[in-house]
Amino acid sequence: MSISAIVPVWNGRELLARLLASLDAQTMPVSELVVVDNGSTDGAPELARKRGARVIAMGRNAGFAAAVNRGIGEAAHPWIAILNSDVELGPDYLERLVDAGAPFATGKLLSPTGLLDGTFDVTTRGFTTWRAGAGMADGPPFDVEREITSAPWTAVVYRAEVFRQVGVLEESFESYLEDVDFGLRCAAQGVRGRYVPAARAVHVGSASLGRWHADTVRRIARNQVLLAARYEAKGSGWPVVAGQLLWGGVAARHGRGLAWLIGLQQGLRLFGTARREFREKNPERLVPILRANESFVRANCADLYWRMYVSLTGVGQSDT
Repeated sequence: MSISAIVPVWNGRELLARLLASLDAQTMPVSELVVVDNGSTDGAPELARKRGARVIAMGRNAGFAAAVNRGIGEAAHPWIAILNSDVELGPDYLERLVDAGAPFATGKLLSPTGLLDGTFDVTTRGFTTWRAGAGMADGPPFDVEREITSAPWTAVVYRAEVFRQVGVLEESFESYLEDVDFGLRCAAQGVRGRYVPAARAVHVGSASLGRWHADTVRRIARNQVLLAARYEAKGSGWPVVAGQLLWGGVAARHGRGLAWLIGLQQGLRLFGTARREFREKNPERLVPILRANESFVRANCADLYWRMYVSLTGVGQSDT
């Protein structure tokens, strides 16, 4: 099995060095390393060249989606790994994902503290997404291998043929939730992946801007609205309203209420265009998946946001 590894980079030279060292130690080495540079100024691309990578210069910070798409277009092998520069892979990470035999696969991501950083993505009818297990202790149900519909593009492996079928990332999203959008497209086309908890990696997380940076919040708010424009099914208006208003409350609690409002306004201005030009032809096919995701959240997450969402949108015992 031959793998092309794509690493988008925007500074973070020291983090990149850790990732490259973990790639060197893989039991299934990559056949090709493509580093796509979004205008780094700290020597990250120079380090990558010294370590044998082919570096593609975007010339500016074009965003995660554009950089990854460029890498996918350049990749030459039947398996493609997309890796954030701030991850450190366990030595058998890539081998375990490829051996899963699914169209795509991801492993268990841990934070430097040992808590879960995330596993797989669980998107709801409100078009807010729980990175399942984030911030929780490692253990059930996140130590069980399972079929998934969406994977975070932090450390994921795809068969190259998936991109020929489904397409690539939506570049208008720039950064944040472009992988969720791709997961929804995969789900709509019946492409299922695998969560492999035995494959483990450490993820620093939000290394570029920070989890509650104003620009991060603005982009997430905008892109959640765009997800609703693309995939909302008839009759799902209330979950969307509830999910977005609750998320705005969380942003405000972190001092980012204004950033949320700006992102919401941007999303609403683009809503009509996104619905006309990019709407899923049959969004109703996603409703059972989104409801099943909500049932998973209800059973496994005690976070206040999600408890309120579940209460307001009527995810009850009959859904589990």
